[in-house]
Amino acid sequence: MKLARAEQMREIDRVAIDDIGIPGAVLMENAGRQTVCQLCRHFGEVQGKKIAVFAGPGNNGGDGFVVARHLQQLGAQVRVYLLVGTDRIRGDAAIHFRIISNLHIPVTFLLGPDDLHGLVPESFALIVDALFGTGLQRRIEGHFARVIELINSAGCPVVAVDLPSGVDSDRGLICGIAVRADLTVTFGVAKPGHFVFPGREMVGTLAVVDIGIPAQVVSDAGLTCEALDSERAGQLVARRAANSHKGTYGHLLLVAGSMGKTGAAMLSCQGALRAGAGLVSLCAARAFNAIFAAALPEAMTIPVTGSDDGAPSGRDAKLIFAALAGKQAVVVGPGLGTAAETAELVKQLYQQADIPVLVDADGINILAADLPALARASQAVRILTPHPGEMARLTGLTSHAIQQNRLETARQFARQHDVYLVLKGAGTIVAAPDGRLAVNASGNPGMAAGGMGDVLSGIIGGLLAQGLDPWTACCLGVHVHGLAADRLAESGPCGYLAGEVAERVPSVINELLNELNEENYAQCKRYHDQKRHYRHPGPCC
Repeated sequence: MKLARAEQMREIDRVAIDDIGIPGAVLMENAGRQTVCQLCRHFGEVQGKKIAVFAGPGNNGGDGFVVARHLQQLGAQVRVYLLVGTDRIRGDAAIHFRIISNLHIPVTFLLGPDDLHGLVPESFALIVDALFGTGLQRRIEGHFARVIELINSAGCPVVAVDLPSGVDSDRGLICGIAVRADLTVTFGVAKPGHFVFPGREMVGTLAVVDIGIPAQVVSDAGLTCEALDSERAGQLVARRAANSHKGTYGHLLLVAGSMGKTGAAMLSCQGALRAGAGLVSLCAARAFNAIFAAALPEAMTIPVTGSDDGAPSGRDAKLIFAALAGKQAVVVGPGLGTAAETAELVKQLYQQADIPVLVDADGINILAADLPALARASQAVRILTPHPGEMARLTGLTSHAIQQNRLETARQFARQHDVYLVLKGAGTIVAAPDGRLAVNASGNPGMAAGGMGDVLSGIIGGLLAQGLDPWTACCLGVHVHGLAADRLAESGPCGYLAGEVAERVPSVINELLNELNEENYAQCKRYHDQKRHYRHPGPCC
C-alpha cells in the first residue's frame, strides 16, 4: 500500500483537478459519500440516530458537510458543529456548506469557550471528526483542544475524515492533542501518519477509499513510501519449486555469541532456519562449540579461537573470511560483545566482505563507536538493524529526536551511508539507499522482550541467503517477524518468547502464500465475471 505525504497528496489532488479536469467539488462529494458508506458498514444503520459532525476550516470541513447531508438523507438526526465563522469557509467547502444550509441541516457555531456550555457529547450515538485534515502544521491548543477533549470523552464511536484531527500526516506525531477515532476513512492514498506511532494508535480501523482520482495520477506521483501489510508482504513470498534442495536456498554465515550471550546467537540461527535458509553455519568459539552443536543440531558450526569472552575476534579473521566462500550472506553482531579484538573483526567484515552483510546489536554499537568504519571498500550490500537507542549512537541524535521523525531520519541515514536500514520499534521502518521507505503494520507490544531482535536479524539473513534482494528481504522479514508475534498474541498479550516467534515463522509464511493465492483467484474471478457481463449484458447495462 503506497503512502503519500501531505505535499504529495496536494499535488495528486491538483493534477486530478487542474490537469485532468475533475472538479474539486466532485472529489469532495465522493469523499463524503464514501465516508458515510464506510460508517454504515462498520456501525450499522444510522436512521433515527443522533450524530454530530464537527467541522473545521478547509477541505476537511467541506468533506464533513457532505457527510452531514448524506447522513440526513439516510434518516439520521444530524447536527454540524462548526468551529470557524462562515468567512473562513471558501472554495469547494463553501459550495457544500451552501447546500447543507439550503437543506436546513442544523449548524451550531462553536467559536469560543462560551459556546461549549450545554454541549453534551454523551448524548450522541456517533461523532464525525472533520476538523483538520492532512494539512495541519501547528500544535492544537486552546478552544480547538477543548473540543477534541470533548470528542474523546463522548463514549460513542468516532469516525475521522481522512486523518484523526491532531495527527501529523507525515510523521505520525500528536500535535498537542488528537482525536482518538474508532474508524478513519482516508481518500485515494493512505498517509504515513496512519501507520507511524503514536499517530497510528489514534486511527482505529483504517479504510482507504476511491474518490475518483485516476490511478495513473497516483502512479505518476512517484510515491516512495509504502505500508507493509499482509497483502503487500504476500506479494514478496515466492513459492518453492518441487525439485529444489537445500543448496537452492542458500547458506548463511553467522558471527555471533559470547560468554553469557550464547542465546542471542542461537536465536538468530533459529530465525534463519525457520525463514527457510537451506544451510546455516555459526562461527563459534571452541569453548562454546559443544553448547551450540547440542542446542542447534540443524545448524553447523565453524570453531574459532575467540577472545577472552568467547566472541569471535580479529585473530579469527583469516578463518572467517575463508568461511565466506560459498555463503550468500553473513549476519554479524547478536550477542557478540564489544571487546577491542571483536571490534577489529566486525569492522573488517563490514568494510571488506564481498557478500551482503547484516549488522545487528553489538555489531552496530562497534560501528557507532568508530563512525569512519561505515566507509567501506566492498560494494556489496550492507544492512543495519538498530533500535532507537542504537540509532542515536549511530547518528549523534537523541532517541527522542529520532522518534520525533523516524521516517526522515531513516531515509537520510540510508542515503548518506549507502545502506539498507531497519529502524526497529513499534511500526518498524525500512529505508533503502535510493530513498524508498516502508512502515511495517504488523507486531504488538508483547514483542518488547529480549531476543526478538536476534530472531529478526536471522530471519532477514535467511531470506538474503535464499537470494532475495535486500529490500525484499528486509520488508518481508520485518513483516513476517511481527505477524508471527501477532499470532502468538492472540493467546495472550505478552509472555511469549523470542524462540516461539521463530517457530511461528513457517506458518505465517504459509498464511501469506494462501492469502496471495486467494487474492489471485478473486482477481481472476472478477476478470472472467466482467467478461461474461459484457458478453451477456443484463438490465444494469
